Amino acid sequence: MLRLIPPPVHRLALRVAHRVRHRWRRMRRRPLAGVSVFVTDLQGRLLLVRHSYGSGSWTLPGGGMRRGEAPEDAARREIGEEVGCRLEGVRMLDKLQETLSGSPHTAWLVAGRTQDCPRPDRREVVEARFFPTHSLPEPLAVLARNRIEAWRGKLR
Repeated sequence: MLRLIPPPVHRLALRVAHRVRHRWRRMRRRPLAGVSVFVTDLQGRLLLVRHSYGSGSWTLPGGGMRRGEAPEDAARREIGEEVGCRLEGVRMLDKLQETLSGSPHTAWLVAGRTQDCPRPDRREVVEARFFPTHSLPEPLAVLARNRIEAWRGKLR
């Protein structure tokens, strides 16, 4: 159904919805849960995405979890939706309690790998690429930067 909307109109709607959702969360302060996914390819490079909404910074792929959805399943679903990749070897890394848009947020950090080439839909995700972990792009979202540093610490 959403494919019937022309991509430029869809991206504009996502930008507006992102702002509205941010303000709504500040007012409601309802607990949220989501996943950030550390996807690596066969060369060990890390997948980062740029969304059509928000700051335009590079960030980790991921998103909200559905009620009753396991973090690993949410990670697989989000990677499939955002970049069209199959996620293999999925494993939990950590669970963080934080505040996001003024609401309590449980962030599940999940890792996996893919052999697929990312194919962003150019609607929600406008760019998706693998980067060597020692040479990440700028601008890199602060939240992503902090999570990547924590991930690197777990690899040592």
